[in-house]
Amino acid sequence: MKSRILSVAIFGLSIMAQLTAQNFTSLREQIQLAGEWQSSLGPCRLPGTTDENRLGEKNKDTLIAYQLTRLYPYSGEVTYTREIEIPKTFRGKKLFLVMERTKPSTLWVDGDSIGSYGHLYAPHRYELPVLAAGKHQLRIRIDNSPTSVPKEIQGSHAWTDATQTNWNGILGEFYIEAVSDAFIQSVQVYPQVDKKQALVVVEVDAEKDGKGTLDVEGYAWNTPGKHTLLPQQLAVHLKKGRNKVEIPISMGDAPLLWSEFHPALYKLNVTLRSGKNRDNRVVDFGMRKFEVQGTQFVINGYKTFMRGKHDACVFPLTGYGPMDVASWQRVFRIAKQYGINHYRCHSFTPPRAALEAADIEGIYYQIELPLWGYIKRENTGLNDFLKREGDMLLEHFGNHPSFMMLGLGNELDAEIDVVREWLDDFRSRDNRHLYCYGSNNNLGWKGPQEGEDFFVTCRVGGGDGYTTHVRASFAYVDAEKGGILNNTRPATDKDYSGAIARCPRPVVGHENCQFQIYPDYGQISKYTGVLYPYNLEIFRDRLKENHLSSQAKSFHQATGHFSIKCYKADMEYAFRTPGFGGFQLLDLQDYPGQGSALVGILDAFMDSKGIVEPETFYGFCAPLVPLALMKDYCWLNTQRLHIDVALSNYVEGDWCEPVRWSLVSDDGGWKREGQLSASVFQGEVGRVGSIELSLSAIKEARRLTLTLSTGEYRNYYHLWVYPDESAEPEGAVYVTSRLDDDLKKRLENGASVLFIPEHDSILVQSVGGMFTPDYWNYSMFKTISENAGKEVSPGTLSILTDPMHPLLKYFPTEDHSDWQWWSIARNSRPMILNATRSEYRPLVQVVDNIERNHKLGLVFEFAVGKGKILVCMTNLRAIADMPEGKQFRTSLLRYVKSDAFRPVEQLTWEELNALFHADINQRMIIGVKNESDYTIGND
Repeated sequence: MKSRILSVAIFGLSIMAQLTAQNFTSLREQIQLAGEWQSSLGPCRLPGTTDENRLGEKNKDTLIAYQLTRLYPYSGEVTYTREIEIPKTFRGKKLFLVMERTKPSTLWVDGDSIGSYGHLYAPHRYELPVLAAGKHQLRIRIDNSPTSVPKEIQGSHAWTDATQTNWNGILGEFYIEAVSDAFIQSVQVYPQVDKKQALVVVEVDAEKDGKGTLDVEGYAWNTPGKHTLLPQQLAVHLKKGRNKVEIPISMGDAPLLWSEFHPALYKLNVTLRSGKNRDNRVVDFGMRKFEVQGTQFVINGYKTFMRGKHDACVFPLTGYGPMDVASWQRVFRIAKQYGINHYRCHSFTPPRAALEAADIEGIYYQIELPLWGYIKRENTGLNDFLKREGDMLLEHFGNHPSFMMLGLGNELDAEIDVVREWLDDFRSRDNRHLYCYGSNNNLGWKGPQEGEDFFVTCRVGGGDGYTTHVRASFAYVDAEKGGILNNTRPATDKDYSGAIARCPRPVVGHENCQFQIYPDYGQISKYTGVLYPYNLEIFRDRLKENHLSSQAKSFHQATGHFSIKCYKADMEYAFRTPGFGGFQLLDLQDYPGQGSALVGILDAFMDSKGIVEPETFYGFCAPLVPLALMKDYCWLNTQRLHIDVALSNYVEGDWCEPVRWSLVSDDGGWKREGQLSASVFQGEVGRVGSIELSLSAIKEARRLTLTLSTGEYRNYYHLWVYPDESAEPEGAVYVTSRLDDDLKKRLENGASVLFIPEHDSILVQSVGGMFTPDYWNYSMFKTISENAGKEVSPGTLSILTDPMHPLLKYFPTEDHSDWQWWSIARNSRPMILNATRSEYRPLVQVVDNIERNHKLGLVFEFAVGKGKILVCMTNLRAIADMPEGKQFRTSLLRYVKSDAFRPVEQLTWEELNALFHADINQRMIIGVKNESDYTIGND
């Protein structure tokens, strides 16, 4: 029956004794259904899944490399049966069976069909027939087969085995409850911060006309002190069917507001009395006003920056998201240590427990409908499914203050008229959230569209070069040479201002920081649940092919430490941009699907990989970030150092504390420090001063560390200073690019040689030169690039070297890549050295991706005959005018001239020649399918 908005007579404010901080409890009687059930596959426990109960056949496929493996996969219909006892106290009451989260279901009671539900996010709530006291049989069929939902849903993270798995079962709360013939169907609370009140909308279902009263009471429950709401008692006139009652409640003179800084929550108890019957609903809500002002988000009057992470529902022990609050609190508390205040759920909506935990911890949620694909008007089956999911999640999750934003899915190709109608309807029924058409629709090529509140994207429409980009790294198929970080000279003085000027609303960077990290195989033992990492075992075993097993830990550490440099650079691009909306990392944690994308600084369990301390990461991912603006990382000692200092200020208030700075060489022999006064308005990126220094006192190559601190916030930068000297003479060193008879004779006669092969001569025996870690997963994007007719990424991850080796005496470095290696790596072709002796290691090695596992050398050496040869795979001529290029050449030549140049690996001339003309065995690498179309656009 159509809802009726009733006129409500407030016949008195019940001036009761001050309400103490009590726990409101439900008045409804329940039968808990958790426990032993019989299923068509065998005995089981519910709540739970077929995977957890080990129902069905065990998976014998141990060769899956593109994702984790379900040990007991099942797709199809499963029927769960159990006998229950209905108590006498349920007589005359309306009964409902509730399953908090499941897949498409059908219910039978005593053999009679009750009905079916097909939605995924909201509880399945069945109204039962009149049941006499005594025993009754329940039979529930759950269907996770491909035909149970539209096929387009099955690639989403609500369904796919790539992340949370396509489980079959029943999760979370599972019970039968009894209600009176007049009961509260729902309570929605709409904060009205400007009015210092909240509008409580109560829906009451009644079997007949009658009278009743509603009591409303509440208090703030998770903050120090007491903040009690003035109770109200209201008379209502009920009509048969659905009744809607709107009750404005005062929040007092100083309502406690909800945000990341102080996530204050109120608990509200709404009680209905009708005759002798009583019913109630208890809900939590937060007082917050989330809106858009120009290109920025604003919460409670303060501009905010979304420091977000992507969430694909990765929980390897269960294959689904936790259904308890404590588990999600652990997740959010870890994320907050790294500065994260925002979660974007990729094509799924988390369970209620996640939102409750986010309410408590102060996390800003963007949740999404379960789609990664197309929305077209003629596809009515899919459209009806999605629209129903959206309507139901607004109803069931709308009260959560952490539910800030709703998107329609991931990387959609959508007919704008259709999705605009959906968003208009969503807004009309619930103004507590902001809405967008989807995340990174059309890969950003079509730009912003009218009708959405914010724009999640990797680029703001098409354009020349990188001018429209709002993240600094891409796959090669999607941007020339992988984007800004890999293909432009490193600096810290650029931002995305030009790109966001093309969008009138907030822009949020989509899936930033997809930097591969070599696996830590020690984590394999942690997989004790429904998913097993045969993929990691396969990658580990591949190392044996080229005798690299002993280097697994070094690969992990080197690539991990380098990825942090790239995270920092990518994120600071966003923080430097005035008026930017934020970013959504992919990811803080590993993503074990889609080819196995090990792109997190945390593993799949949200545990640290041991590559960065949370405090360090927080320094460049915080409400306030000190920023150094430099035109370069590499300097000559004859240059005058100039660094501008800025603050990205998204704390609650203007910032006026001074910025302290220090610049120190690694050996501590050179140090400068000072202080800059600061005044930066809230929500702005403001420059506070400059650092101007002479570098002339630095006579040898040095790395310097710049530290910026203000209040509790602290950030750091590395830069390199080299002596401005004339080019190192070659002297007695023979430098050549040709593997010819002349070189052979010189080596036979004992010459010291620096060999720099022409790249065109060793294309088959080498891989391309790349600086940043390979994007996402090599196999997936290799296939995408080939299918789109685009360049394939070189696929490398970092260098690995010994900083104390004499080769690097005049070129300061850590054991991994950093910004001084950019021009060296980009102008290189690392050599494939698989044919060398198993124990042989290059002096400067390049870590390859998990798919190829080549032994790669950037700089390596051999003894040949009486001679000695140092091989450099970088075109030194191409970087001769760059400070680091010139210094790298100097360091190589000085090493070859020194007594330390004593190669121990002996090759014959024939073996050396064969190495540079070898046929390379290449593994057939075919990536998994991706739903997004990378043939569109032209960057």
